[in-house]
Amino acid sequence: MATASSPSITLPSPQPPDATSPFQALSLTPRCCSIRELQQIQAVTIKAQLQHDIQTVTKLVNRCTSSANRECMGYARQLFDKTPERDVVLFNSMARGYACSDAPLEGISLFYRVLLSGIVPDEYSFPSLIKACGKAKALEEGKQLHCSAIKLGFSSNVYVCPTLINLYTECGEMGSARRVFDEMPEPCVVSFNALITGYARASQPNESLALFREMQARSVKPSYVTMLSVLSSCAMLGALELGKWMHEYVKKNGFDQYVKVNTALIDMYAKCGSLDDAVAVFENMAVRDTQAWSAMIVAYATHGHGYKAISMFEDMTRDRIQPDEITFLGLLYACSHNGLVEEGSEYFHSMTKKFGIAPRIKHYGCVVDLLGRAGRLDEAYKFIEDLPIEPTAILWRTLLSACSSRDNVDLGKRVIEKIFELDKSHGGDYVIFSNMCARAGRWEEVDRVRKLMSDRGAAKIPGCSSVEVNKAVHEFFSGDGTCSQSREARKALDELVKELKLAGYVPDTSLVAHAEMEEAEKEVQLRYHSEKLAIAYGLLHTPPGTTIRVAKNLRVCGDCHTAAKLISSIFDRQIVLRDIQRFHHFKDGECSCGDYW
Repeated sequence: MATASSPSITLPSPQPPDATSPFQALSLTPRCCSIRELQQIQAVTIKAQLQHDIQTVTKLVNRCTSSANRECMGYARQLFDKTPERDVVLFNSMARGYACSDAPLEGISLFYRVLLSGIVPDEYSFPSLIKACGKAKALEEGKQLHCSAIKLGFSSNVYVCPTLINLYTECGEMGSARRVFDEMPEPCVVSFNALITGYARASQPNESLALFREMQARSVKPSYVTMLSVLSSCAMLGALELGKWMHEYVKKNGFDQYVKVNTALIDMYAKCGSLDDAVAVFENMAVRDTQAWSAMIVAYATHGHGYKAISMFEDMTRDRIQPDEITFLGLLYACSHNGLVEEGSEYFHSMTKKFGIAPRIKHYGCVVDLLGRAGRLDEAYKFIEDLPIEPTAILWRTLLSACSSRDNVDLGKRVIEKIFELDKSHGGDYVIFSNMCARAGRWEEVDRVRKLMSDRGAAKIPGCSSVEVNKAVHEFFSGDGTCSQSREARKALDELVKELKLAGYVPDTSLVAHAEMEEAEKEVQLRYHSEKLAIAYGLLHTPPGTTIRVAKNLRVCGDCHTAAKLISSIFDRQIVLRDIQRFHHFKDGECSCGDYW
């Protein structure tokens, strides 16, 4: 909204006011660019004694709430409060404004007031109020509104249901969101989109894709918003074949005209391990915005092509495309995973100095990772301590991982104490530090940390890897042998390890931090890591020469990394492994990371 110095709208002269002058003035409200201009129109209505006319006030309030910034909402509230006779239409306008503002719960407070004054909400009241609760993650207030909507007969309303679904997904109540959806007589595309997006955001990609199939079965035509969430779900699963089918669906239905959909395709292909397909989508885009460029920079970075990511950034700025926070995350990530410390430091400082972008916690994390991977651990520690914001457990966790890679137990001990001051529930922290101590032979420290872990009820996240075979995604957990697929994979892996040993593979049992275990037991524990099981299953069920694509929920371990290099060489297979940090492309006995990960 413009400042008070903006050119004023020429208003009809109120001296003397013509019979139609107030209405002429009100017709100008959509064109107002400042509060001052609205006040001029309000002055005309006051002179015509229309300041309490409900339709007049509603028009002025509508213009304010369309902007919904703090100043506009303050002025709208003054108009509302000074109106003696209010109706539900005027309230709905206020509710819409608050739902879009930075103070959404003000709308709920106002709702309680108008209820006491006898105003009954209608079908247009609840969507804004429920949207406000979703934005503020105010679950209890949202549930109360849901009850009110049921009492008034709006619970199945086509406008109310999507906002209820969105409320529950924003608050992590996916079961409640699904119940609202299932109770709808005829779910519309907006309701499908709300739930599909909710599943995607809740990291439940299988449910999201199942609902998309249900949408097709009901002959509900999807929108480009649907495709964004469906492609995101494919990316989470690392399901390339399914993602390619979705790409064909996108082209067939004309969704490839949307820049956001093409950007989602880039992200999907990159996360499914097919960088070439991501590049092809980018190069075929008629229009590229900041998000599209950033997606491509991040794609190059996560696949280990740091210099290409930097070159892409230079092309972006040459084309006068303004970078954003995600652009710099990609750049810093690229520098971190390619050991480009000086370049990364330069880009970090240019964020603020050259582009006016304030670093966020993830940018600070990238710098810590950049320094830690380069072995500059003390520098990384000082960087965290000198931050202008309070460090988070995630920042210290990044440094702890670097300490583990360098076997710096003393600094690691200082770091984990910092973590425990902020979060004692993350089982991975205890495991990383106890493994460090075990490798250093500090068994008393190992026992102490394991006892702490047990006493505090901190659980280790089990390793889980998935592999796509015949357009189906199969999951494997480390050490699991309960289902038929896992048993089949274990048998295949037993035979595979024999071949690997003939080729020189020696299991790195130092990674198993249990002094009481015999070497044979340690070897067995290493053998059945989830990524090895997934690779073995892929070898067993795909034709020779087929690329095996595996996605893992944790960082790949050193022993699995060594094994994957050997497998790629012995079986002449390309293996693409996505772990929590990056992609590893194994081919001819080498990895794209250059063993720097």
